[in-house]
Amino acid sequence: MLENIFVLNHSSIKIKNNKTIYFDPYQIDKNYKDADYIFITHSHYDHYSEEDIVKVKKAETKIIITIDLKEKVEKLGLVSSNIIIVEPNKKYTIDKLKVETIPAYNNEKPFHPKYNKWVGYILETSTGRFYIAGDTDITAENKKINCDIAFLPIGGTYTMNYKEAAELANIINPKIVIPVHYGSIIGLEEDAYKFKELINKTIRCKILIN
Repeated sequence: MLENIFVLNHSSIKIKNNKTIYFDPYQIDKNYKDADYIFITHSHYDHYSEEDIVKVKKAETKIIITIDLKEKVEKLGLVSSNIIIVEPNKKYTIDKLKVETIPAYNNEKPFHPKYNKWVGYILETSTGRFYIAGDTDITAENKKINCDIAFLPIGGTYTMNYKEAAELANIINPKIVIPVHYGSIIGLEEDAYKFKELINKTIRCKILIN
């Protein structure tokens, strides 16, 4: 289940199945031009990076965005029918992909207000259900998540810290949990190992940022 999953850095995730899917491509090292789908969780520069989207998109790439990014994305030369706008708490079928949007927000911090309608994603594939949380705290919505693999931010300040992320992981009990959003802009590399120590032993924790 993990062999085709990559955390490129920070919160930039690549999943290769029969299609190549990126989430929040950021600091991409070369022009891959291989994305079948690009999912963007929100508009902060470390999640919506036009420079990096250009490195991975090809002519037929479909991009999934929140409404506040519509005008920006339209300038990237994508086919208009391949720009898909989503909002929280919805289910979508994109080609053969089944996608759910989960609200991603801070409870008290000001960085990711709920009214912005930013999202995390649940992607259902033949190999399981993937939850890509985006920038979020523990919320009423994400405590109800049912998934096989969860990508959770652990860096703190703008999102959950490693203790809070471990609490959420233990609540939703995925088969595998992968920490993200640490080690560069915010959060220390050692936070991933502290996070791992707090995870229930029935959950496999895989650290993919090195």
